[in-house]
Amino acid sequence: MNLKRLTCSIAVLGMALLASTPVAAQGLYTPVAKVNQMVVTEFEVQQRQKFLQALNAPGATREGAIESLIDERLRNEAVTKSGIELSAETIDQSLSEFAGRANLSTDEFVKRLEQAGISRETFRDFVVNSIGWRELIRGLYGSRTQITDAEISRALGSTRGSGVRVLMSEIIIPAPPQDAARINALAERISQSKTAAEFSNYATKYSATASRGNGGRLDWQNLSDLPPSLQPLVMGLAPGQVTDPLPIPNAVALFQMRDIQETNAPAPTYSAIEYAAYYIPGGRSQAGLAEAERVRARVDTCDDLYGVAKGKPVSVLDRETKKPGEIPQDIALELSKLDQGEVSTALTRANGQSLVFLMLCGRTASANESASRDDVINVLRQERLSGYADQLLEQLRANARIVRK
Repeated sequence: MNLKRLTCSIAVLGMALLASTPVAAQGLYTPVAKVNQMVVTEFEVQQRQKFLQALNAPGATREGAIESLIDERLRNEAVTKSGIELSAETIDQSLSEFAGRANLSTDEFVKRLEQAGISRETFRDFVVNSIGWRELIRGLYGSRTQITDAEISRALGSTRGSGVRVLMSEIIIPAPPQDAARINALAERISQSKTAAEFSNYATKYSATASRGNGGRLDWQNLSDLPPSLQPLVMGLAPGQVTDPLPIPNAVALFQMRDIQETNAPAPTYSAIEYAAYYIPGGRSQAGLAEAERVRARVDTCDDLYGVAKGKPVSVLDRETKKPGEIPQDIALELSKLDQGEVSTALTRANGQSLVFLMLCGRTASANESASRDDVINVLRQERLSGYADQLLEQLRANARIVRK
């Protein structure tokens, strides 16, 4: 909302207010616009423009001031019709909070404004309109701002930046101890692939991951999503090249670079990744894979796995929150391909005798490491209320009779 943007600018303003400009006595109360039955005067436009300039706010032009006052008239009308009344105590507290963002008392703030030719009433009207509108929006839409756990987790996992993204193909071949020599020899042969088609054929034939149906082709991934140990290996590849075979527990992995791009799109780095691993007897046998599909049909979140594991030994379910560099490489590889709530069944443990049902619970972006869930809830709720406020104002404008003089 406008108040949020304006008050934020006060903190960096330094209160270097503009020098006062004499206002012509004539025409001060000439109507500049009419909003339904309410008038906007020339005096108000000049005052609002000076006030916006004093705050170093966007839209601090004559036209911006007029539009701001038209919106204010519409908001005031809606607040009046709703029956909202603000107490003197509430108004005084709001004026004090607004001035406090510039490290000034209300009287000190008003004195600075008056030195720039801005009246106390201009300041007061602006704040009163803002808090009345805020109360109206909360009353109308507060019940619609319930924030889910999934929304909180997504917000904690989001950040901004720029970086590199890669387009790769993968092959992960199960390698139980009795077949290790044969699988390693096969992996060496695959690593000599010269084309994307050749590598893709190998993936379709030998890979154990879900991507085998697409010839091992993965979608674009941020380089920062990959395990830290894999990132330098990937960056050392030119398009078409394949990594050396990478041994991981009970398997061997290979990756082919198909393309690489620098991007200005978000490239998050994470301080923590939370995941759950449910261990299914039978490994990659038909029975083990069938059980994995039954579990997949029952769960939407990591919390659901507790119900699946109920009555079974504690060892069948692990839930971990770790820094990216602390996660085992094979698990980190699979997690890098998952969104929250998605599942991989590419890995095994216990020499291939247990299938790992791996689910990503969530990621915490480094930029949000210190943010609490309550902090996130408050931010998301305010963003949602701001969206409702913008929609209501657009509706009021569409239904109003606005005449510019």
